[in-house]
Amino acid sequence: MKKIITVLCIATFIFTSCSSDDDRVDNDTVGQTFELENVNFVAPEYAVNIPFPNNVEVFGSDAILVYRLEDIVNGNDVWEPLPTPVIFLENNGELNYRFNHTVNDVDIYLETPDISLIGDNYRINQVFRIVVVPSGFATNTNIDLSDFNAVQDAIELEYK
Repeated sequence: MKKIITVLCIATFIFTSCSSDDDRVDNDTVGQTFELENVNFVAPEYAVNIPFPNNVEVFGSDAILVYRLEDIVNGNDVWEPLPTPVIFLENNGELNYRFNHTVNDVDIYLETPDISLIGDNYRINQVFRIVVVPSGFATNTNIDLSDFNAVQDAIELEYK
């Protein structure tokens, strides 16, 4: 199982970073983001472990944000922040996604009281974005951390 997850992570990382050279806050803060495609939640854990790539430096003071691609509307990605509120399904199923992290990796969990009620559209081929927010920006209470675009603008990330 760990080999599958490791191969999946290595095969699907798309990494981007940028530098803010405006020196208005903390002299060249670097915000980093990467996207994981084709993330699958499979038995028995229904969880995935995503190690940070070697070129991503994470400090204990940094904030880690995780977003799930919830939908695409008029060609625009709709990113939902984790943890998600409980998602109630028409068949009485329910689930939510949550995460935890260290300075080395992120674990993403799909949680549900009855996995048999959860369709593949919530378990298979999920897309996540992970954002490392430098501690200087993490203390800025004016940033709406639930909005991926607001975070991207605040730390001047350019996702490619």
